[in-house]
Amino acid sequence: MHVSTMSTSTPSSRARGLSTLAAAGVLWGTGGLLGTLLGRVAELSPLAVATYRLGVGGLLIVAFLLVTRRPLPRGRAVWTRIACVGGLAAVFQSSYFASVSLTSVSTATLITIGSSPVLVLLAERALGRRRIDRTAVLTLGLALTGLALLVGIPSGEVSGGALLAGAGFAVLAAAGFATMTLLGARPVAGLDDLTSTGFAFTLGGLVMVPFADLGFTASLSGAGLLAALALLPTAAAYTLYFRGLRGIGASTAAVMALLEPLTGAVLAAVVLGERLGVVGLVGAALLSAAVIVSARRG
Repeated sequence: MHVSTMSTSTPSSRARGLSTLAAAGVLWGTGGLLGTLLGRVAELSPLAVATYRLGVGGLLIVAFLLVTRRPLPRGRAVWTRIACVGGLAAVFQSSYFASVSLTSVSTATLITIGSSPVLVLLAERALGRRRIDRTAVLTLGLALTGLALLVGIPSGEVSGGALLAGAGFAVLAAAGFATMTLLGARPVAGLDDLTSTGFAFTLGGLVMVPFADLGFTASLSGAGLLAALALLPTAAAYTLYFRGLRGIGASTAAVMALLEPLTGAVLAAVVLGERLGVVGLVGAALLSAAVIVSARRG
């Protein structure tokens, strides 16, 4: 099904899909900055920030659907997909922050984001949807090298057991995102991207509630940051991502998602004053090149 969809898509539809995926990646890149600021202002743990992000982002979409009187999800296949995406989103978020707590942000980010396109490519190959050629391998190698240089090679300060467990959680997070990507590339009749994202993320947020301390230090700035986090890198970005998947394909979309750490690094340098350094700039250049090559192939 996926291959036939790709073969009949027009250049204009592919261009729209690529621009939609690029927009999603850039919006995702704002999540790190907004989440960091929200954690500071509202005194929230990273897991609590992720829980609020999923739950509130999903509820904003559901509220919009109700106000605009969109048809509600119906049918077993539709609710099965919503439940799967919601569960995968909860696995992705909770496993990522479990990895962060055991290792570090750089280690968890490197393994999670680096593993996702690899897992998608291997899954597509196993399912017979895509042939792994030399260009795909080189593009992926370029992307992973750039990501490692941009994020930073993990230091040896973490014990062997914690590093192994953290790496396991990071791979689990990557598998959750990869599976969500593969599912999103195969639409379900009667379920659009906005409805799927809204109800699935509301469900995913509810699943994470028992595992997070949601004590929120109320303030006007905290409420504004939460609204921005829920709307931009969550509700809007994931809806755009799932929409772009329809005309491009899972493996290309997974590489395009690497725009997230690239955008996050730029925002951290501009807003928070963090310096990339020569190594980080080289990594950003390599990562940009990989995204461009993947987009051209897509």
